[in-house]
Amino acid sequence: MQTHLAPEYQNTPEGLEAEAILRKCVHCGFCTATCPTYQLLGDELDGPRGRIYLMKQVLEGAEPTRKTQQHLDRCLTCRNCESTCPSGVQYGHLVDIGRKLVDAKVERPVGEKLVRWALKEGLPSPLFAPAMKMGQRVRGLLPESLKAKVPAPQDAGAWPTRTHARKVLMLEGCVQPSMSPNINTATARVLDAAGIQTVTAPKAGCCGAVKFHLNDHDGGKDHMRANIDAWWPLVESGEVEAIVMNASGCGVMVKDYGHVLKDDPMYAEKAARIGALTRDLSELLPELVPLLQSKIKPEALQASGLQAYHPPCTLQHGQQLKGGVEKHLGDLGFQIKVTANESHLCCGSAGTYSVLNPELSKQLRDRKLGHLSALEPQGVISANIGCITHLQSGSGLPVRHWVELLDEALAA
Repeated sequence: MQTHLAPEYQNTPEGLEAEAILRKCVHCGFCTATCPTYQLLGDELDGPRGRIYLMKQVLEGAEPTRKTQQHLDRCLTCRNCESTCPSGVQYGHLVDIGRKLVDAKVERPVGEKLVRWALKEGLPSPLFAPAMKMGQRVRGLLPESLKAKVPAPQDAGAWPTRTHARKVLMLEGCVQPSMSPNINTATARVLDAAGIQTVTAPKAGCCGAVKFHLNDHDGGKDHMRANIDAWWPLVESGEVEAIVMNASGCGVMVKDYGHVLKDDPMYAEKAARIGALTRDLSELLPELVPLLQSKIKPEALQASGLQAYHPPCTLQHGQQLKGGVEKHLGDLGFQIKVTANESHLCCGSAGTYSVLNPELSKQLRDRKLGHLSALEPQGVISANIGCITHLQSGSGLPVRHWVELLDEALAA
């Protein structure tokens, strides 16, 4: 796609990167067929190709409007279009740039600005944990819209105390420890059973995705740098062999640190190394299967029954990791099924999307749950805290992280 940058964007990092991405697009429209918002709304401007045209116009000097902003806002950033695109268009990077440029020129209504500020400052804040505990205490009194965002309190169980020669570093995250603390402890217990010790860096916090994807790029980069500083002594010393992520939304962000900080002379090299060391927890499964096979309790496998697996977009599209969870859990004896209908489509969670676009988000959630329920499972498993919480808000079935299922079978 030929692009002629407006003078204000020529020779800028954002302009040059956007131009390189746009030149790969051949207008084919394959992306439209797999875009969740286009499926719902049927509007070309609510699909990747249409949004690419909008961003191209802005980069060429057209004045963006409130409608331009809304079409970009309605994008889930699920990156399904990247899996479909035959030309390798990096749409996720492009829409991050496009939203930033449009927001710099289009004033948002005060209410919108307040909600977005509350999300980007509140979710990564140390105050989030006590606020969540308070919400859980009065959960029964909350309106349904809020109750859906406040999961019932969960017993995290014990963190393993054994030491092992093999060690991995794990990001605890900002939201997950408060909303579903058992995911982290279950991860540590499963790895412990395989002879791998999980360590954390207390000063590491939010991966940076919340602020970055709400157009506070500087704030997101600050989180990234803080994590790199917290992890670097363990990485540089060679004490840990990998950085393991059990939330695929965080994993896709941390793997992208090298790209986001490529122009930072102080952090570019470190960021690239951090990204290269990062592994989604499911990437360890091929090695874990033979180590854990004899420790799985047959009665636990029977009790778990059929589980429907929802692969998060951040795993299957963002990280291009497909098929691993269901295959390797199946190798361990679990009954896992992925729906044949629209398993590639987003569930509607998409980070803060379920708060900012609740109507579209609920439609996608219910559509996804309909396909999962058709499998008649005893439960639903996934690999990202956002998807798990969102799906649970509309389902009577238990929705858990797959590592919790595995941990339960080992502890039975």
